[in-house]
Amino acid sequence: MTMRILAAALSVFVATALVPDPVAAADATKRTLPYYASISASRARMRTGPARTYPASWLYQRQDLPIKVVAIYKEWRKIADPDGTEGWMQANLLSGTRTAIVHGADPVELREKPNAGSRLLWRAAPGVVGRLSQCGSGWCRMDVKGQAGFVQIGGLWGVEAGEMLP
Repeated sequence: MTMRILAAALSVFVATALVPDPVAAADATKRTLPYYASISASRARMRTGPARTYPASWLYQRQDLPIKVVAIYKEWRKIADPDGTEGWMQANLLSGTRTAIVHGADPVELREKPNAGSRLLWRAAPGVVGRLSQCGSGWCRMDVKGQAGFVQIGGLWGVEAGEMLP
């Protein structure tokens, strides 16, 4: 009888050890606050506090929207959106994928190479969201649903001046 209990306890321990803990994984890759991330869910609620018992203040229905994480409390992240609205969101609704949104009144130009003299490929209107890569020297490669090019970061929200991304 005790052997069965021991075997059952051991199998539960092994099964538990093999399942990754998202909170522990997130703690293992702590970043310096504040940092940019994006919303990974197609529907994500921002709350007034760090628990589901707090009322929702916004419902985001825009996957890949860039956000800035400004505080951490357990599995909750206090975020700021591109308009400056702040609130709490569960960490599992966020992604480390770097995105940016075109801000300001004018479109930004996506160029073939990271310099103003290179060939113009596309223009992205204010409010357009794209995924970022290869940031440096004031430029980032931005991909908007397969249409990619280099854009000056001054026209974007979601990346800081002087920031480097691989």
